[in-house]
Amino acid sequence: MLNELLVGGGVALTSGLVGFLISKKITATQFDLYLEQAKAKAKAIENEAQMILERASLRSREIEKEAQKQYDETYEKVKKDLSSREDKIAHTEREFEILRQSEEERIAQERSHIENKRLNLERNERTLEKLKEDYRQKSEQLRGIVEQRAGLSVNEAKTILLDQVRESARLELAREARLLEEQTKEQLKRKANYILAQATSRFAGEYAAERLISVIHLDDDELKGRIIGKEGRNIKTLEMVSGVDIIIDETPNAIIVSSFNLYRRAIAVKTIELLIQDGRIQPARIEEVYQKVCDEFEDAMQREGEDIISELGIQGVHPELTKLIGRLRFRSSYGQNALAHTLEVAHLAGIMAAEMGGDIKLARRAGLLHDIGKALTQESGGNHVDIGVELCRRYNEDPVVINAIYAHHGYEEIKSIECAAVCTADTLSAARPGARREVLESFLRRVSEIEEIATQKAGVKQAYAINAGREVRVIVSAQSVNDDETALIAREIADEISQKVQFPGEIKVSVIRESRVVEYAR
Repeated sequence: MLNELLVGGGVALTSGLVGFLISKKITATQFDLYLEQAKAKAKAIENEAQMILERASLRSREIEKEAQKQYDETYEKVKKDLSSREDKIAHTEREFEILRQSEEERIAQERSHIENKRLNLERNERTLEKLKEDYRQKSEQLRGIVEQRAGLSVNEAKTILLDQVRESARLELAREARLLEEQTKEQLKRKANYILAQATSRFAGEYAAERLISVIHLDDDELKGRIIGKEGRNIKTLEMVSGVDIIIDETPNAIIVSSFNLYRRAIAVKTIELLIQDGRIQPARIEEVYQKVCDEFEDAMQREGEDIISELGIQGVHPELTKLIGRLRFRSSYGQNALAHTLEVAHLAGIMAAEMGGDIKLARRAGLLHDIGKALTQESGGNHVDIGVELCRRYNEDPVVINAIYAHHGYEEIKSIECAAVCTADTLSAARPGARREVLESFLRRVSEIEEIATQKAGVKQAYAINAGREVRVIVSAQSVNDDETALIAREIADEISQKVQFPGEIKVSVIRESRVVEYAR
């Protein structure tokens, strides 16, 4: 039994040892296999890395060649552009030199022409003086002949004397009438000033002069590139849909929106601000935001018009007129905001109508709508008076309102107290100092027209437009014009200026007649 156990244990030990040796051999074989596979993978990875490096090196050389090519092309383009600009500048200099020479020749010709006119004028003056002297001598001769040959009776002499007295009395009566007219004008002026003082002391408006540009401030100059867009697509889309000019220059953190149309400019500014806040600046998004802003502006104008009408205590205004009243905020005339001017006129007209016993609400209504046509002149064109009348007739406005629209520009006679109040308030609002600013060209043209009208009158020596064109000072010849005729000349000049010249407020015409004697002490 023991032997069997020993034999069995030896067999088991031998079997375990053999199994261990076989397992160790198999493990060593698998390890060698894994090692060979790892070496093969490492070799493949090394070859792949080498190929990637070679391709990268080749791509780098290609990019370098392409960059050098673009640099050469850009250099040639800039060089050609610089040469073209130099040629253009040289051409402009040649044209300027030709223009300068032609202008010098024209000035020399005009100077010669003026000198010839001066010599002709002097000759005409000498001829005129000679004719006057001949006339005086012949009149003296004729008077002497009549006195010698005419045998007048006492009654005939009395008749002649009475005629002379009557003529003298007529001249005296004309002087008295002129004095009475001046006194009446002074009294009426004091009364008008009292009414205006009452109106202006009870109302003070806010005045804002509109500019032609709006500045949008940016947090970062990099936004300028995004607003311009690739190849300028974004800025072109903005200018196309909004109808304004967008100026992007070297000004730090700012872009400029320019347009004469205040409404378009306001919409463009709001659109750009929303796009900057949103961050998505692209043509499709620009059109979407622009349409959204337009809708918001239409609603805002409607609400503002309703608020103004409610504030003035007016009822029954058509919704379309209400929207146009709100739109006047984006319209200006001579730099004066149309809505501010309209509200000013409405308040002043109501106050003056109350002073004169008129209908306050009707006067305010007429004042509010007297310039309603200006809301459509930039889109429709034409005269704002005709457009306003057409709108008010279409929406069945009161005849007093239509009369005020016509009368405040002299197209109709004033037919009511309310209309008179509107016309007076309109003149006061437009003519007060600082209310309006004018374009230099139109101002100079108006001054020239005023001076030309005055100098065309007989007996006028010189005429000067002073006080920013609000007064014209006329100097007449003392030999050709008497004191009574100066009043007639002043009235004629004032009437002709009113008919032929467009101007805000009123123009004072001063006619001066003086006798001047010069002597020299030696």
